[in-house]
Amino acid sequence: MLPIRDHNPSGRTPFVTYGLMAANILIFLGYVGLFSDARAINAFYIEWAFIPARISAGEGYYTLVSSMFLHGGWMHLAGNMLFLYIFGDNIEDEMGHLRYLGFYLLCGVVATLVQYAFAPFSGVPTVGASGAIAGVMGGYLLLFPKAKVDILIILVVFFRIFPIPAWVMLMVWFGMQFIGGLGANPDAGGVAYWAHTGGFAAGLVFGIPLWLQRGGTGFWARTDGHPPHPEAQYERSRIPKVRR
Repeated sequence: MLPIRDHNPSGRTPFVTYGLMAANILIFLGYVGLFSDARAINAFYIEWAFIPARISAGEGYYTLVSSMFLHGGWMHLAGNMLFLYIFGDNIEDEMGHLRYLGFYLLCGVVATLVQYAFAPFSGVPTVGASGAIAGVMGGYLLLFPKAKVDILIILVVFFRIFPIPAWVMLMVWFGMQFIGGLGANPDAGGVAYWAHTGGFAAGLVFGIPLWLQRGGTGFWARTDGHPPHPEAQYERSRIPKVRR
């Protein structure tokens, strides 16, 4: 289940979202050549990735931020940028540029600290923008629960795009992260499930002041749980259907 777009383009240009995407992509391009040299990429991650054991030793606090702009490969980068592109613009539109930037960075730091709490002495480097982006998704769930999101379902040879309410897609995603965290060993590396879970929860909590400022449940009543501007209308797929 992969989200590919929402039906709610922002009312103004999301400069911060585009800037964050550009920063992540350009930084990745700056060190992608190191992947062919195991020693070089390991040294790079030891310096700039978040390593819980370094924090426990009282050093490397800057990696709480620097690790947000690093990725472990092309698919890691592409997946994160897709989620940021889909959900970031509407949150930026509602919060404003500077408030949104602070929200994004704060969610990312909290996400990393939650991961740290579950494995404070791990020596495994943690990289990725997904904790911060999870915060954006949590804020999206709070502000726009009924917004339509198109998801691509892939089941072996079955490919289909379905529009579903954002709350369904986001709650399924959050549930998968929470369950994954319960079954994972954070000291062994792999997916940082608790960073995703913590970032999502942080986005929900940090989004509450804006939600209350907009009227709380009254905001939902006025917008019916959608971003407060017209939905995009997409044409149906022109791919022909071939009968058996």
